[in-house]
Amino acid sequence: MDKKIILSGIQPSGILTIGNYLGAIKNWETMQDEYDCLFMLADLHTLTVKQDPARLRANTYELTALYLACGLDPVKSVLFLQSHVPAHAELTWILNTVSYPGELSRMTQFKDKSLKHADNINMGLMDYPVLMAADILLYQADVVPIGADQKQHLELTRDLAVRFNNRYGETFKVPEAYIGKMGAKIYSLQEPGRKMSKSDENPNGFVSMDDDEATVLRKFKRAVTDSGSEIRRGEDKPGITNLINIYSLFSGKSAEETEREFEGAGYADFKKRVGEAVAAGIEPIRAEKNRILKDKGYIDKLLSEGADRAAYLANKTLRKVYKKVGLVPRVKG
Repeated sequence: MDKKIILSGIQPSGILTIGNYLGAIKNWETMQDEYDCLFMLADLHTLTVKQDPARLRANTYELTALYLACGLDPVKSVLFLQSHVPAHAELTWILNTVSYPGELSRMTQFKDKSLKHADNINMGLMDYPVLMAADILLYQADVVPIGADQKQHLELTRDLAVRFNNRYGETFKVPEAYIGKMGAKIYSLQEPGRKMSKSDENPNGFVSMDDDEATVLRKFKRAVTDSGSEIRRGEDKPGITNLINIYSLFSGKSAEETEREFEGAGYADFKKRVGEAVAAGIEPIRAEKNRILKDKGYIDKLLSEGADRAAYLANKTLRKVYKKVGLVPRVKG
């Protein structure tokens, strides 16, 4: 029986947080045995907001090294840069012809980013979900791991696939969402009502996968807790609930086991232990990432090979799409 195809992409726009790691990357090692996996660095998507070119290139290498350090196997899976496969941009143009301005302007992320980047409201920002649809549909993905903030974009992808299929005949698979039960959303250490984000203006709100042990321990020591003294989950304890989830995911224990382990303990001791578990979990990854980064030639070779494999799959779909819409195929003379 053929494995289902899964596509996952992250923008190389800065070092990732433990929220990114727990919500997605930590699961990839086992996912590679269950699915045919494509892991994409969505560098074209980053351009919807202003980037420092040198920083973007450095971030791209860093994220590639981090993927590998976290257990991504470039033999089992396809690892590639979005910009290395021109079919992404080409399919976006075709999908634009079945996309409506009204549905794109209603996208929550477009509204949010327009407010944050009022000096740079560009068409790429609005068209971002169509490029995301092209990313997914090119590879006939069955499943797409998404966070809660990407649900609306996946729904649009499904709508565009159905709309195209109805207009031109069966062409695209209609993908399903893959959302992990726990770890899909890790919250800020300073504002536990908000998702942990690398763009948080308060550096104490997030833990980076690049933070050393001392930094990790300091950030958890400063983590916001709740009234009372019990270490338990609950709507009235968002800070402690977040810390319990983080500890559970790094220690491999269930949330219930964590609550029992820290029954009667004080908040200060609990936060220290959570910090220690996180530091112990990310330090080997950080060391391996830094080792891989020293050999840019190795990374370039892997990305080139990954792009060839991705392009082979993407171009099969693109040729089918071009034929369906009536474009004349190029005949090599």
